[in-house]
Amino acid sequence: MRREPDPHYRHRFPAELIAHAVRLYHTFPFSFRDVELLLAERGVEVSYETVRRCCRKFAQTFANRLRRRRPRPGERWHLDKVFLKINGVQHYLWRAVDQEGVVLDILVQSRRNTKAALRFFWKLLKGSHYAPRIVVTDKLKSYAAAKAKIIPGIENRQSRYLNNRAENSHKPTRLRGRRMKRFTSPRQVRQFLSAHGPFHQHGHPCRHLMTAVEYRAYRADAFVVWQQEMCVLKAP
Repeated sequence: MRREPDPHYRHRFPAELIAHAVRLYHTFPFSFRDVELLLAERGVEVSYETVRRCCRKFAQTFANRLRRRRPRPGERWHLDKVFLKINGVQHYLWRAVDQEGVVLDILVQSRRNTKAALRFFWKLLKGSHYAPRIVVTDKLKSYAAAKAKIIPGIENRQSRYLNNRAENSHKPTRLRGRRMKRFTSPRQVRQFLSAHGPFHQHGHPCRHLMTAVEYRAYRADAFVVWQQEMCVLKAP
């Protein structure tokens, strides 16, 4: 069997170190300089610019591997949007999560009309490969108009109180936005959040829904999955 090409070939640092640096940056609210300091404490001399380049090159690949290993999302989808300032211009970050809080997809757009909602629904359905049983949204009329055109037979529950699951999923994004001194472009937001979501979800499950024993079991399994996925490229 032929080996898959190794993207770490001819890099200064080994694959394990690159994966560890990327995981630190995307799992915890660290800056590139914070990761540089943590690695220096362990005797690894690396600049924050090297960490930035590693995250830019490898983060999406690692995130895609983690996304493929997650269980199939639930049948109740929560959709919400949040205001996002990018270079002084107001944008909208659309996000969908299931009933367990797992992020299904995100999309950054400059408007929140029916056309924008249709685009988000198409992207969400294309990435999930199946339709939900229930869609929970707030009372924005664009959701209902878009749903009626794409998935008219799906139940739509509109309530600001039923959609706390989606609203809470914005908190890590706001935290990272402040840490990064705000985002500079819609493309940067998409690139960062598409990788950040799987990393954050893999390391931060819904702790309040688990017992201590369940959380320890999840944590142990998460470590095993990470080790397995990072060693795929070295498998014969």
